[in-house]
Amino acid sequence: MKKIFAAAVAICAPLLVSPGVSSAQDLPKSIKIIVPFPAGGTTDILARYVAQSLETKHGVTAIVDNRAGASGTIGSEFVAKSPPDGSVLLLTATHHVINPSLRKSLPYDTRADFSPVAVIATAPNALVVNKDFPAKTVADLIAMAKKEPGKLSFGSSGVGGANHLSGELFKQTAGIDIVHIPYKGAAPAMNDLIGGHIPIMFDTLPTVIPGARGGTLRVLAVTSKERAALLPDAPTLDESGVKGFEATAWFGLYMPQARDSSLYGKLVASIKDVLTDPAIKEKFASQGVEPGTQFGADFTRFVDTEIAKWGGVVKTANVPQE
Repeated sequence: MKKIFAAAVAICAPLLVSPGVSSAQDLPKSIKIIVPFPAGGTTDILARYVAQSLETKHGVTAIVDNRAGASGTIGSEFVAKSPPDGSVLLLTATHHVINPSLRKSLPYDTRADFSPVAVIATAPNALVVNKDFPAKTVADLIAMAKKEPGKLSFGSSGVGGANHLSGELFKQTAGIDIVHIPYKGAAPAMNDLIGGHIPIMFDTLPTVIPGARGGTLRVLAVTSKERAALLPDAPTLDESGVKGFEATAWFGLYMPQARDSSLYGKLVASIKDVLTDPAIKEKFASQGVEPGTQFGADFTRFVDTEIAKWGGVVKTANVPQE
């Protein structure tokens, strides 16, 4: 009887292991997460949180490697040309799906050379104005812009960035003409907004909230489908009459094209396990973001939709290609 019991335990033991741990056992013992931006930014911080969780929850040694330059394309190229064995991953921002329409050529195919693993985090942007700007609502702003086309302006961190294209999408959806003023970074643009040199800007919540709470700027709306937990009183642009508007900042994890290998599925399962950890949600909240909820095939479809969406915005806005 003891031998029979021992055999039964041996057969059933694998079934008692949690799905996350089971999938992690088949992952590489060491993983390098490439971040195609400098250290210290939101993408880098999120990558380090994910790396820590992979190590503590799944026993995988994960390190973050910053390979910045060319709007994220240098690090992305490195990953695209790495072996699809799960040892090298890419954690990048919305730039990844905007670059195909902004650049005449890329050293990789954004659709064909990567297997999208998961949306790691999402964060709404906000439409903000100088504290003395006459418009108190989005409807007021649109009315002003329609009354005097081309008179109002909005700032951004530079041509082709996510905040610039949020402004272009707003123009196209609302049917207004406001002038884009590019800056060399979000900080100088925000300084000029607060100083009254430009009236309008789209920017991320972590950057906007201090000014909103301090009274140096006003939030007219957020760009997500749902209201933001950190700004519950701010309506969405859709609620404000700009129907269908959505321009959420998001961060995605990719591996080199894996052709739907079993390893890819196991990696998707492990990352899903990481993002459902309450500790990760708490850490992400400190950065003004929420864990993603799209994985594997769902994320792949989302990437395709985003490439087409921003490609249309760039074309309509006549943004010059680099």
